[in-house]
Amino acid sequence: MLKIGLFGVGHLGKIHAKLISELSDKFEFVGFFDPSDEHAERAIATHNLKRFLSVDELLAEVDCIDIVTPTITHFEIASKALRQTKHVFIEKPITQTNEEAKKLVALANEAGVTVQVGHVERFNPAFKAAKKYIDKPLFIETHRLAQYNPRGTDVPVVLDLMIHDLDIILSTVNSPVKRISASGVAVVSDTPDITNARIEFENGCVANLTASRISLKNMRKSRFFQKDAYISVDFLEQKMEVVKMTTLDNEPDPFDIVFDLGEGKKKKKIEIFNPELKSSNAIKEELENFADSINSNETPVVSINDGYNALTVANQIMEKLKANGNLIEA
Repeated sequence: MLKIGLFGVGHLGKIHAKLISELSDKFEFVGFFDPSDEHAERAIATHNLKRFLSVDELLAEVDCIDIVTPTITHFEIASKALRQTKHVFIEKPITQTNEEAKKLVALANEAGVTVQVGHVERFNPAFKAAKKYIDKPLFIETHRLAQYNPRGTDVPVVLDLMIHDLDIILSTVNSPVKRISASGVAVVSDTPDITNARIEFENGCVANLTASRISLKNMRKSRFFQKDAYISVDFLEQKMEVVKMTTLDNEPDPFDIVFDLGEGKKKKKIEIFNPELKSSNAIKEELENFADSINSNETPVVSINDGYNALTVANQIMEKLKANGNLIEA
């Protein structure tokens, strides 16, 4: 049984606390560290957890840790844990800077431990079902729109929301980034609240991403266009659709949607798949994957390198925003 310690029991941390408590077959929940008395008192009252008063005190008692603290603290906690050869789950974004992330990668390799990054959308049932249909996409379009919430506006929307889609895109496009362009507008906060980015890859794929935290409605959709197929993933509703064009060798059925591509060419038939998906708790699944990866000594679904790569592209987008005068350094 893996002894686990939780760092941070705030808005997202309290969800992790509940799920770790439920995963009693995977983890022995040793306790938590959070400097906030308000957060701590709530966690103790709700889950009867033990509070540790320092990072080092909790690290000494566990095999692995779950970091759900503000991004600015990720590097300090994770680096301490890795130097003590503890396995680490760390919420996205992995760190505040690329340099910090690069150091964590080196420490993880030296320690030989499991490090998983909390890009939770990889565990969304809609994306999991769509993955087997996504093959060499040529154009990707994503919209991640959220209603305004003051929580999270201390960082640009690129790191708050868009980074989810960056990780998804990088996991499906097996090619280096060739060119990035971006623009954004700060409407209610000091950094862009809405941002659009265009990423061109060496293999010719183009991804167009829009993220907003000032929308009137919530939306989390991605569309993947590839030869003879279109795949739509609705992360919010946990639905997916595949529209596929296949060669028609026989006479079509009366209700088939058929395209005649001209003389000498075979007709194509449109097939539409809307599989029924079973709803699931993606955060719980990623924590289960963390435990299973440690026990089997296998790479987790979202590795430390994946977290580093997503942060790298996010920072490149923010550099473009800065160059365009859309992002002002504090």
